[in-house]
Amino acid sequence: MDRYLPSRERLLTSSRPLPDFEVVGSSGPWLHRADGTRIFDGSSGLLCVNVGQSSRKVFDRIEQQFHRYSFGGSAVVQPHIQMELMDRLCRAVGRPEDSVALTTCGTLGVEVAVGLARNIARARGDRRLGDILTSNLSYHGNSMFTLGVAGNQLRNPRPEDRCGLGPAFPAPYPPTHGHAHEGHGCDASCASEVAQAIDSRGAENVAAVLIEPINGTTGGGFVPPGGYLRRVSEICRERDVLVIHDEVLTGLWRTGLPLASHHWDGCEPDLVILSKGLGAGYAGVGAVLVSPEIAPLLRHKDVDPLPAMGTMATHPLMAAACLGVLDELESMDSGAFANRGEQLRESLRSLTGWTTVRDVRGVGHLYGVEVAPGLLWPLMEECERRGVFFYPFTGAGDPRSEGLVVAPPLNSSSDDIDFLTAALTNAVASLS
Repeated sequence: MDRYLPSRERLLTSSRPLPDFEVVGSSGPWLHRADGTRIFDGSSGLLCVNVGQSSRKVFDRIEQQFHRYSFGGSAVVQPHIQMELMDRLCRAVGRPEDSVALTTCGTLGVEVAVGLARNIARARGDRRLGDILTSNLSYHGNSMFTLGVAGNQLRNPRPEDRCGLGPAFPAPYPPTHGHAHEGHGCDASCASEVAQAIDSRGAENVAAVLIEPINGTTGGGFVPPGGYLRRVSEICRERDVLVIHDEVLTGLWRTGLPLASHHWDGCEPDLVILSKGLGAGYAGVGAVLVSPEIAPLLRHKDVDPLPAMGTMATHPLMAAACLGVLDELESMDSGAFANRGEQLRESLRSLTGWTTVRDVRGVGHLYGVEVAPGLLWPLMEECERRGVFFYPFTGAGDPRSEGLVVAPPLNSSSDDIDFLTAALTNAVASLS
């Protein structure tokens, strides 16, 4: 009897104008296909597979916990493994005294961070509203609220679906910022528009500014001008407004440091959201870190209850997987890791000599390679023919920019980086 094959169209998920491929195995940054070939993961899956596939450290942690118990609500079963994860995570990112809310994914992490920020803002002062201000190039998740409040509306194109929400200030990058078209680029002074956005609403109505310290997939790896994030923090402190850094994509060494904000002094946020690099593709998790200066306000008797974290909020098996990911990250040779980031940067910068490539930008193991309009999918196809796949970005400027996000797993070898960049260079050359 013929094997029953369900229709692909019944699976309501995103698609692309290229055929997908059958995967039968994996090892590190490589996927093994049914036809006997392998393909390199040039974008860490959906920017999450930070320590590659088939990690023995992750498997060992999950197996150990599996034989203890697989689920236990933290309000009932003592959350020993979650507390171990909290402590390890906070120390890993240089915030050892933070309090932590563990969630199921990055989107819920953003929503929980918003709820916590509103509670804190109301507990420490007169906040009539709990507005959350974002930039016009931001992406903060895939729920109705996070799609509505963010700047990138490609996934939520109808204004009537945005619940009256929307971005409040321009991102400090040329495609979306008028300064770049008036004879000078963006600099720290662009932060004045954050001040204007707060003041126009009244600081008493604003709970927090939510910002990506380095742009992710909407614009394609834009890095803010020096001093910008520090000035944003100063503006918010002057007005008793909290700062939330969305490091769902950039956190845990994706940009070369534990947090993207570590690239600049004086811009430490009040709350940090982590997700992709913590679960690393092994588990859907999120974590919201809250600084020790404000976390005690969340336990005040007159404060609203903590926001719901979700039934599956980093349950024991997920927490075990995350500990395995941290084991992997902490076993990396920091010097070799930095060298591979520099190797990636130098190789990608050479692409700007081709007419098909408009710009290369980014830092660490996160880069955007912007290409001429209409060449995104032809370039993706040429790359896959050469054994490497990437994640596309679209959404900045008018007309909208497009290109590839180059973000290999953090434990890729030097030879892996050479393979990736050679395949991409050859693919670009074939279209030039």
